[in-house]
Amino acid sequence: MASTGVMLVLTAALAVLVVADPEPVQDFCVAVHPAGDAAAYPGFPCKPASAVVSDDFFFAGLAVAGDTSNRFGFNVTQGNVEAFPGVNTLGLSINRGDFAPGGVNPPHSHPRATELVHVIAGRVLVGFVSTAGRLYSKVLREGESFVFPRGMIHFQYNVGEASAARVITVFNSQLPGVVGAGPALFGADPEIPDVVLAKSFQVDAKIIKLLKSMFKN
Repeated sequence: MASTGVMLVLTAALAVLVVADPEPVQDFCVAVHPAGDAAAYPGFPCKPASAVVSDDFFFAGLAVAGDTSNRFGFNVTQGNVEAFPGVNTLGLSINRGDFAPGGVNPPHSHPRATELVHVIAGRVLVGFVSTAGRLYSKVLREGESFVFPRGMIHFQYNVGEASAARVITVFNSQLPGVVGAGPALFGADPEIPDVVLAKSFQVDAKIIKLLKSMFKN
């Protein structure tokens, strides 16, 4: 009996761990965005049900291509709770990624969500690095998908030499969060001390200063 009880506890714990956002306790909770406030756990305050309309569950933001005329040749259009109030407390969100030829979505992670990427157009190299330091990657073509486990550092790169690419990504969180590897290390405010980064990467402090100059806001 004791072993059965332990197994039940472990099963329940695992069931909790696979949920990124809390389970909803009502039909819906269309977000109200307090001015200047970030999302509070587990979500924004609810719009009164009597004021909710069909358009609160509608989002057209992914219909327009993002501007990729930047140094990365990449742009993301986010469909999280901040842009799409209807997903509040529902535990999901959706983004659109546009890539110029050779464009890259630099290495980053989502601390609050697993991500599934689906290629709509073009050919995109995707990959993530596990905690064991192993790279799992694949070149995806139109109609193909790949999943990035929660919290793993990952990237996307348009391998098409002359054509743009487009992806749709979905998350099991209304607000996945994003931690860019470069900005986090070299653009933090206040700065991570040069000596810490130089020692960590085994390079001269001049290289660290150069990298910091590229990631300053």
